Amino acid sequence: MKRKIFIVFGTRPEAIKMAPVYHAFKNDKTFDVKLILSGQHEKMLYQAIDVFSMDYHYDLKIMVHGQTLTHITTKVLSGLEKIFKIEKPDLLIVHGDTTTTFASALSGFYHRIPVAHVEAGLRTFDLCQPYPEEANRTLTDKISTLLFAPTKKAKENLINEGIDRKKIFITGNTIVDALMMAKEKAIRSKYGIKK
Repeated sequence: MKRKIFIVFGTRPEAIKMAPVYHAFKNDKTFDVKLILSGQHEKMLYQAIDVFSMDYHYDLKIMVHGQTLTHITTKVLSGLEKIFKIEKPDLLIVHGDTTTTFASALSGFYHRIPVAHVEAGLRTFDLCQPYPEEANRTLTDKISTLLFAPTKKAKENLINEGIDRKKIFITGNTIVDALMMAKEKAIRSKYGIKK
């Protein structure tokens, strides 16, 4: 039976950085990967989805004019609750430090779904700088089961905060992988090369 992997994000930077992760799972037939968009951003998010040829299964469409952090958090929590009750994923993957990231991780925690945090361990050591990103990433790390740190320093930050080193993996920054994907796509397009 395939393991069900859900990836949740809601902004263009998350989409770009998670494209390589999404495609790695999609190309591995032992996993059933599903993508959920929060819609924290809309137009810019969909542009990135198209560029990186990602298919999404759910779109929470939470964006409203003048949205607040409370709006984003509550809409992500309530939207994911409905999906998780039906789908029951084996693993939830989130990225970075957006409010979608934290709310999604919190929803996973509430539903006892293991959470994997990509780009874990980045710190300014001032909970309000940048706001709310530093709090989002710090809280997400605390409730994650697997932590994918981009650098050795990020791993050290996590260990210094008391997180079990067995849960932490140094992976590098996925933006490098995304750049290579975009470069390959541009070359194929320029020379008319089919996949």
